[in-house]
Amino acid sequence: MAPPTEVTVENLPEILKDDLGVKLAGIDADGQLRGKLVSKKKFLSIAKSGFGFCSVIFGWDQHDQTYFRELGISNKENGYRDLLAIPDLSSFRRIPWEDNVPFFLVSFYDPDTTEPISACPRGLLKVQLDKLKKQGYGAMAGAEFEFFQFKTPASESPAVFLRDNPAQALPPLTEGMFGYSVTRPFQNKDYYYDIFNSCAKFKCDIEGWHTESGPGVYEAALEFGEIAEMADRATLFKYVVKCVAAKYDIIPCFMAKPKQGLPGNSGHTHVSIVDKDGKNLFARETKDSDAKYTDIEYLSDIGRHFLAGILEGLPDIMPMLAPNVNSYKRLVENFWAPVTVSWGLEHRAASIRIIAPPTSKPGATRFEVRVPGADANSSYIMAAILGLGWRGVEKKLEIPIPPLGKGEDVGGAGDGGVRLARNLREATERFMRKDSIAREVFGDDFVDHYGGTREHEIRLWDEAVTDWELKRYIETA
Repeated sequence: MAPPTEVTVENLPEILKDDLGVKLAGIDADGQLRGKLVSKKKFLSIAKSGFGFCSVIFGWDQHDQTYFRELGISNKENGYRDLLAIPDLSSFRRIPWEDNVPFFLVSFYDPDTTEPISACPRGLLKVQLDKLKKQGYGAMAGAEFEFFQFKTPASESPAVFLRDNPAQALPPLTEGMFGYSVTRPFQNKDYYYDIFNSCAKFKCDIEGWHTESGPGVYEAALEFGEIAEMADRATLFKYVVKCVAAKYDIIPCFMAKPKQGLPGNSGHTHVSIVDKDGKNLFARETKDSDAKYTDIEYLSDIGRHFLAGILEGLPDIMPMLAPNVNSYKRLVENFWAPVTVSWGLEHRAASIRIIAPPTSKPGATRFEVRVPGADANSSYIMAAILGLGWRGVEKKLEIPIPPLGKGEDVGGAGDGGVRLARNLREATERFMRKDSIAREVFGDDFVDHYGGTREHEIRLWDEAVTDWELKRYIETA
């Protein structure tokens, strides 16, 4: 029997009557799910008021190494205290590859103030979205992910193989460059359709699913939806892929740039603003023949201010869109990735591609932010876009630079935008500086915490001895 449309504390016992346990998970600063399986009895007792969840998930990195510099949320001084984790009952779904065990996402709150902790990805997005809701508005979003896939020798688990062999030894799922191939997926059709069908069953439906240019590269476009729900589904999509891939001895890779000499993995994100009736507020009713640029003839005043806000703030929030050392290997010239503050109507080389009439329906008017990679935290990405854009609306900012001309690449003579950060160190320093727009929009607590986590990544990189260094210098040392 299908569950009721709305899940409430009152009808939970009936919904879970045939279950023994419930899986719960929250999202950490790196966009990874952290959770546990609890008994049904335990879950029913905490479904409304929440439960204690160790704050260390905001005190360590992706490999559970505590940060070099202790940060405010979780540290020795506060004893790595518990946070308050409250289940979001609207996030209910069942995990089809785990015998349909019930699953809920949680959000993290300060146990003393019950306010969302600054670094909670779901909480950060909610704070930005609430600014729009106060005006009676909402936001819609879409997410796309490109990712490489590698095969693991059937006799070994991926973890064991990678422990004993260099990552470069992993063979790609398929060889060659075959973007949009209708025959390549047949070579791994069980896996290909399992991902698509599992996403549908897990309520993170795929709208488009195809091979992308590159050995073993696929791309998924998730179904467009309400922005907070979309951010959740983007995170859960990666969870689906990783779990299903393990059944087939396949390793999916969401790194921004896994292979030198090839395009990286993008995480393009689409956003629009709507009123209470769902009307797209970026669309202009009639063509504005007096528009400063022809690219915005069909873009509303709100849309123009929103665009200006993103353009002005983009350099200051780069760690939210490109969070890792490797992220900046993707953001280089001539590899289908933006490197400057730039925009244009249907311009796929720009940081922000406007999708609007005359090339789309008015109701589909939106911005595609092309800077994020597949490695970024979708909740942070969408919070950043929403926060910067709404700041532009509130301040009635004007678009600061002209659009890129058709066929004009970033960095050309007509590109008036500044160069985005070339590395994580540069990005983090700008993000954390005293007068950063990031501090204005997201507050000092978030910037200090998240910036500290990126400083940790930078230090690890500074201490690393890479294969490139060994190959280049060991023979001459």
